[in-house]
Amino acid sequence: MDTNADFDAANSNINTLPTELDAPTRRDFLQTVGKTASVLALAGAAPFLVPVAARAQTPLPARPLPASSLSSAKPAESLVKTLYDSLTPGQRAAVCLPWEDPLRSQVQANWAIVKPTIGEQFTPAQQEMIRGVLRGLTTDEWYPKLRDQMQNDAGGLANYHVALFGDPHGHKFECVLTGRHVTLRADGHSNENAAFGGPIFYGHAPQETEKPDHPGNIYWQQARQANQVFGALDGKQRALALLDRAPGENTIHLQGAGAAFPGIAIGDLSRDQKGLVAATMRGLLAPYRPSDADAVMKDIAANGGLDKIHLSFYKQDDSGGDGIWDIWRLEGPALVWHFRGYPHVHTWVNVAKNAS
Repeated sequence: MDTNADFDAANSNINTLPTELDAPTRRDFLQTVGKTASVLALAGAAPFLVPVAARAQTPLPARPLPASSLSSAKPAESLVKTLYDSLTPGQRAAVCLPWEDPLRSQVQANWAIVKPTIGEQFTPAQQEMIRGVLRGLTTDEWYPKLRDQMQNDAGGLANYHVALFGDPHGHKFECVLTGRHVTLRADGHSNENAAFGGPIFYGHAPQETEKPDHPGNIYWQQARQANQVFGALDGKQRALALLDRAPGENTIHLQGAGAAFPGIAIGDLSRDQKGLVAATMRGLLAPYRPSDADAVMKDIAANGGLDKIHLSFYKQDDSGGDGIWDIWRLEGPALVWHFRGYPHVHTWVNVAKNAS
């Protein structure tokens, strides 16, 4: 059977998936996960989006809510609105920025998007809202893993930073969470060109310099899956896929359809090999809510599908010299997903519908 036909059929099902803003029930959530997994098995995927609008408003008085009202079942964007409404004038001055502020589109491995930490700036009830936002952006399996990563890397969520761009009651807005090994966004798909609200970053360092098998690293399984693809390649395919030196890890500018990409084209792989790539993609998307996975897949489909993406591995920084490549990269017209495993995991992600 033609695998491209499989991918087209998969992409045609994307529009049937409910969005996060639909506030799905648990049954709807499980159905969505099932649909997303089946589509990914055929098509694969990867993410990106762009943030939201700023509108001057008279500061509102604080309206703290009891923790009992901050159900983790609420969509992330609903809790962003609740958080925004609860801010005092002083808090707004510290964490609210115009939609046009260039900080909105930045991504770094370890940064404070605004100076005060969550623990310094927000009340306990507001911190509970922020936990709810993080919970809303992640899956049941991965939320506790993300909490553990933040604890390992920075002493917990209270030591991270949150900025709010634009007006969550207006047309565009974005909440950005940053800190060590995290840049994560909630924007309610304010920009239809991209997924995740813009470039994101994730990483983990249970130890600053990890052993070759990366014990305790929540993201190393993604590298294991990618290396299964490499293990399935024949000699000629490996010669195309395996390169000496990697691009800079934060080199994630989108190049468009006319560019030349490193590595081997997924479209040149066999059906079985494509299945292994799809499994890797499922692993990459596993931490994130189904509506963001759906947005990623739509953007990939809009740029020719999985076949237009290239996969490359790099001899550079092969921890332990074991041939399990610590650095690998997926890149296509409007996608970059760069994984660096040495000395610990850093991953940079940029996915859009249009590269321009």
